Amino acid sequence: MLLLTAAVLAALSARFVPTIVAQDTLGLANGFTTFSTPAFNLTLVSDSQTAYSLRPVGSNFHFIPSDMMSHRQGNNQYHLGDIKYRARLDSARTWTSVDSSAARSALSPDEVSGDTLASANLAPTLNSTLLDITRRWVVEDNTLKLLFDVSNPNNEDVIIGDFGAPLEFNNIFTGRTAEDTNTKCSLTDPYIGQDAGFVQVTPLLGTLPPLVVIPAANSPLEGWSFLTETYDEATAYQSQVFEGLYEWLFHSSAYAENEWASTDPWNAPTSFTLAPGANRTYGLQFILADSIPTIEDALIDAGHPVAAGIPGYILPADQTGKLFLNSPSAVANISVSPAGALTWSENNDSDSWVGYDIKAVAWGRARLSITYADGKLQTVHYYVTHDAVQTIADMGEFLTTDAWFDDTSDPFGRAPSIITYDREANEKVLNDPRVWISGLSDEGGVGAWLAEAMKLWLQPNDAEVQKFETFINQTVWGTLQNSDGSVKKSVFYYAPGSVDYTYPSNVEWGNWWSWDRAGSYDTGRGYDYVHVIAAHWAMYRVARNYPDFASIAWDWSLDKAVLTVDVLTNGSVGYRDVGLMGETVIFRLLEDLKREGWTTQASLVEERMKARQSIWSGQRYPFGSEMAWDSTGQEGVFIWSRWFDDSETAANTIASIIAYQPLIPHWGYNGNARRYWDNIYGGKLQRVERQIHHYGSGLNALPLLYSFLDDPSNYFYLRLGYAGISGALSSVDEGGFPSASFHSFADTLKWDGYTGDYGPNFLGHAIGMGTYIVNHPDFGWQAFGGTITASGDAVEVDVLDDSRRAVFIAPIAALLQLDSGAFEHVTYEPSTGAVTLTIVDAVGAGSPAPQGRLRISQTVDGFGGSSLLKPTEQYDQDAEAWSIPFSGGQATVHLST
Repeated sequence: MLLLTAAVLAALSARFVPTIVAQDTLGLANGFTTFSTPAFNLTLVSDSQTAYSLRPVGSNFHFIPSDMMSHRQGNNQYHLGDIKYRARLDSARTWTSVDSSAARSALSPDEVSGDTLASANLAPTLNSTLLDITRRWVVEDNTLKLLFDVSNPNNEDVIIGDFGAPLEFNNIFTGRTAEDTNTKCSLTDPYIGQDAGFVQVTPLLGTLPPLVVIPAANSPLEGWSFLTETYDEATAYQSQVFEGLYEWLFHSSAYAENEWASTDPWNAPTSFTLAPGANRTYGLQFILADSIPTIEDALIDAGHPVAAGIPGYILPADQTGKLFLNSPSAVANISVSPAGALTWSENNDSDSWVGYDIKAVAWGRARLSITYADGKLQTVHYYVTHDAVQTIADMGEFLTTDAWFDDTSDPFGRAPSIITYDREANEKVLNDPRVWISGLSDEGGVGAWLAEAMKLWLQPNDAEVQKFETFINQTVWGTLQNSDGSVKKSVFYYAPGSVDYTYPSNVEWGNWWSWDRAGSYDTGRGYDYVHVIAAHWAMYRVARNYPDFASIAWDWSLDKAVLTVDVLTNGSVGYRDVGLMGETVIFRLLEDLKREGWTTQASLVEERMKARQSIWSGQRYPFGSEMAWDSTGQEGVFIWSRWFDDSETAANTIASIIAYQPLIPHWGYNGNARRYWDNIYGGKLQRVERQIHHYGSGLNALPLLYSFLDDPSNYFYLRLGYAGISGALSSVDEGGFPSASFHSFADTLKWDGYTGDYGPNFLGHAIGMGTYIVNHPDFGWQAFGGTITASGDAVEVDVLDDSRRAVFIAPIAALLQLDSGAFEHVTYEPSTGAVTLTIVDAVGAGSPAPQGRLRISQTVDGFGGSSLLKPTEQYDQDAEAWSIPFSGGQATVHLST
């Protein structure tokens, strides 16, 4: 990846329109009108009565991009207050499209009184008599509202096929400094949940009050559609520095008949028939939450239905999900689509919320529809996977068979390897013009083999380990990684005539990314080193704990991991001083070096990391990368700031993450860190588009989960972090293929065809996954990753997450980890703090461990520390792990204070 100019980024956009912005049709030159409301100061453009500024009372933060409005004043550029719809007379066959931004004309303001701040009929700018629409800005019950009064002036029915309100908030990063981006911009995320839907607009700083947009009466958030705009170089619409804008759809059937005809929309599409002379009002309400973690509280205070899912909305088939509903109106009915995909039964877990146990039945997407007694409809969106352990076993089988490349005649030395796979063509990707994708490096080329490396750490399988070791011995070491420890950007390159290889003529070679040999063999990209470190570390873990079927000596792998860190940080490699995707694995490496007594190597790693963190400690926004704005530098900044006791930088990092990683009752958006450009570099379908569960989800979850370990009373971090690491499970299809990400555009809604850059996502998943046991103040005893039963003086948990390697008991801040073996069952006695563990030698397709190796830490004051819990039985210790012998494939361990 390169830091691209705005022009190049624009050219990569699928919806790039090379047009110069038209003259001012918005009316900026003719002035503004300003209003004060209880929560906001609102400024409208006088001619258009669209929003020019919206800021909280007493704050200088603007949710609207006022400072960019001079570049957004032409036709076909959308603003808050615009409207677009498709409708037809009952006698007509085709939809008529109407758009208030298409050919703007100044409006004539209505005289207003009472609660109405501003009002105007939109006829001059809609240029259509199909519907008569008056837009009003009002304050009702101290709440700012944007309302559209729609009436039918015709003598026959008008059918409204889609009706949408464009939302313009300031996500324009173009040309801004890091400070300006973080202090002036915000990100928008939807909960596409019908009458319970909302849109949250979170300032990037992470500490300012977020805006929450909720429906006015009869104005559901049925759909969410990207808006195509006229392009302007000053803002670079739909590029890496300006994702673009979306519209809130109250109805969507015309989209479903046309643009979305080949997809299954998030919600059932509706239309609305308006009789002659009849009218209906659509609209939005604007409220403020005190903070991002209290958005749910703000919704409840506003009388809005709220759903909270545990552990989230990605549900493995062997787990029971919990769904809690808080609404002023009682639940009248629940249904699911597809029929029978989920089952539910009411539970008594909460005194203040209505709770349900949710069971998975059918793999894939499932929509739970809740109808309340007041007629409101709420949809909660789930994704069902296979049993968690089976899911990653299927992935391991797929990657070491279907994606296994063993043609040793390959002149680039790519065999043997686990190489990028195309699920749509069901073939290996050997000739992508983005050479790294076929060249086993960069995030886009390591996605398959990095995922397998981390899978083998969690669930070693003898046959898979043997294959992966040949990949390490023959392809990573000596081909991808040079003997001095440096790592190439790609082993594949484009050099026709200089290599004995036939490059397919139907591939579009020759863009900047079709590197020649020198470009591919360059070793200056720091991000590529982390992948190799992770592979060596995972093989160290396998050989150290499963020596019976590992042929690579564990100390060789550990040494090569340290060597790679050394080269990465010795001053010769680029990007070494920014946060690197997946570098939490370097922290795990440091822990292991200390435990193994490798003090010299541990000191080297620690000193190099300290030097990097010292740079970040002097910066307010140390989240840079090779891109103009990114959401992945935060992981590395956090882990080392926390380790070196820089609590201020760590707190700033967490604030940054929660601004772009939302908590939303929708499997796709819940815990989904903001990524929207990486399909250009790692996906099959290349376009700038909000990506669902790309690798930002799993990586940004790690700081959140570590923060929960520090403060086990902060359940927001747990819910959000667990949602993030769960995203990687949804990416694995029924046959084990892991996709780079899910395409969120409503005309697509499908998983990308490439494995692409999935690997970093699974790395985050593997490190953060576990079973987290909590006693929640609202929901009682719950287990994220397991099934829990609390009765009498005991809490019983069946451990069901796919890793089975970590259990955290929040009330006593006890983190239990296995280097080998798997947790099966945990019993916790709150009155005494005693814990009983059932450990087995293997789960799923994993090969049996020779012994269990258990580590215990129990502190909220940092990493590790003196354990209060200890086994009551006598066990040997090795590298700070208790060695647990198995009998008949299992063992019972009693822990006591």
